[in-house]
Amino acid sequence: MNILRVATYNIHKGVQGLGPARRLEIHNLGHAVEQLDADIVCLQEVRKLNRNEQKYFTHWPDLPQADFLAPEGYEAIYQTNAVTKHGEHGNALLSRWPVVWHKHEDMSDHRFEQRGLLHVHVQVHDTPVHVIVVHLGLIPASRLRQVRQLQAYIAREVPAGAALIVAGDFNDWGTQMRTALNAIHMQAFEKKGALTYPSRLPLVQLDYVYARGLKPLGLEVPKGRIWWRMSDHLPLLAEFGMPT
Repeated sequence: MNILRVATYNIHKGVQGLGPARRLEIHNLGHAVEQLDADIVCLQEVRKLNRNEQKYFTHWPDLPQADFLAPEGYEAIYQTNAVTKHGEHGNALLSRWPVVWHKHEDMSDHRFEQRGLLHVHVQVHDTPVHVIVVHLGLIPASRLRQVRQLQAYIAREVPAGAALIVAGDFNDWGTQMRTALNAIHMQAFEKKGALTYPSRLPLVQLDYVYARGLKPLGLEVPKGRIWWRMSDHLPLLAEFGMPT
């Protein structure tokens, strides 16, 4: 059986802390992504640029964060969700396998939160796999509308029999998102202790990898000081068996 390793990670824009005490973690995150050794890495809160932080940190990378974090041999796909006074940030996908095409859809529900989905078609061995990276809103009613938009998008853009992964930060402290995705035959890994937020003392799982048409094999959440220092979320790493 061919195995597909998929990670999702909210990297908190590569910076931890506030004010003068904030520190640049993007270089450590680059090593962390390599250590995950995932075939597909789904990233949220990825900066394309930020002029203020670039001035503040002397070692700010010259490349956009998605390109900087991509290990050698990986393809980086990025799409902006939010445009701010000083820059842009959004979702990204890093793939060890060839990317056939990619799309983006705006999922902003109100003017205070700019959100979007990134849809990437990846060719894994001889199998097409559709991967959708999401970062849903903070308001429960907004998340419900966004997941309905996601359902409609999948019905419109993903062939019914195709292998599909939806991964990211769902910002859901309950079961609302799970129920909605179960309704379209998307299943999330369930494993006791797979808590991802807050990273220093995880209390809840906000980050998920949902799948359809793939066999779930395992789930892992890397833990420890080196991980909680890099972001307010811990990464989630899932393994799937590919269809034969």
